[in-house]
Amino acid sequence: MKSQKVFAVIKPNLENLNRNLKSMVGARHPVLSAASKHLFSAGGKRIRPAIVILVAKASMNGQNLKASHERLAEITEIIHTASLVHDDVIDECTTRRGVKTVHNAFSTKIAVLAGDFLFAQSSWYLANLNNLKVVKTISKVITDFAEGEIRQGLVNFDASVSINEYIEKSFYKTASLIAASCKGAAMLSDLGLSEQDEYYLYGKHLGLGFQIVDDILDITGSTQDLGKPSGSDLKNGNLTAPIFFAIIECPELQILIDDEFGSEEDISRAIYLIKKTHGIQKAKDLAEEHIQTAINIFSTLKSKNDSYYHHLLLISNYVLERIS
Repeated sequence: MKSQKVFAVIKPNLENLNRNLKSMVGARHPVLSAASKHLFSAGGKRIRPAIVILVAKASMNGQNLKASHERLAEITEIIHTASLVHDDVIDECTTRRGVKTVHNAFSTKIAVLAGDFLFAQSSWYLANLNNLKVVKTISKVITDFAEGEIRQGLVNFDASVSINEYIEKSFYKTASLIAASCKGAAMLSDLGLSEQDEYYLYGKHLGLGFQIVDDILDITGSTQDLGKPSGSDLKNGNLTAPIFFAIIECPELQILIDDEFGSEEDISRAIYLIKKTHGIQKAKDLAEEHIQTAINIFSTLKSKNDSYYHHLLLISNYVLERIS
């Protein structure tokens, strides 16, 4: 993928982030410490902190990053990882990023406590930024995660959910963190309120596009590429854009949903039916709409540092290239 070169320009920042993450999540209790290190040793794409670093570099107009920018990138990844630990417990996933999930490697109790611990650690580091406005912006994300998870749980196997409701849930579960961290980076760069809000909207639409692409990959991707079993969303009754679009063309999908995919054959059959419709293409079109909206918003913020502006556009394209 051509757009993957976006990560090369900030490679030193991401390498430093990976080193810091392991020390930041150190816990006195050896089991909690082991669970936390297990998570971060698995790696990951680090897309969220990459976006934070690129926004920081673009908004600083070529000046050196502040230590608080890099710390915000680290906090963003810790919050994201904490949410994954809890999601894996709820969804009963056995693998994540190609390794055993925490509850599978240790226990459900340890996983819940590890997730709580990571949220607490992120809050402590956030408070130590000594910037109340950034604290208020980022801390709301944790409540958004809970809201998104509850909303999702209440509509499992419910095909009557509208696309707008799906987008709203996707905001709470994914886009909220990206939007808030983009705004937080702009705040730390001492930009004006209107520019902060533009960065927030850029992150929001980029995050929505990212989530829709993830939902497409749950249908089309392999377990190896996903780092978790394909069809996991379907199995757990988490209906997404490809399903909502496909069911219009294929009533048989409704029968499988009503039966809550009672067997493994039902999951395979549902994926086959979705791929036969225009559901995946329509979902891709929806993702492209949000990515283009993000690009259009960001074009009004073009900084003097054209290099990092260009790389923010590349990371937007990278989101779509994951399904090309």
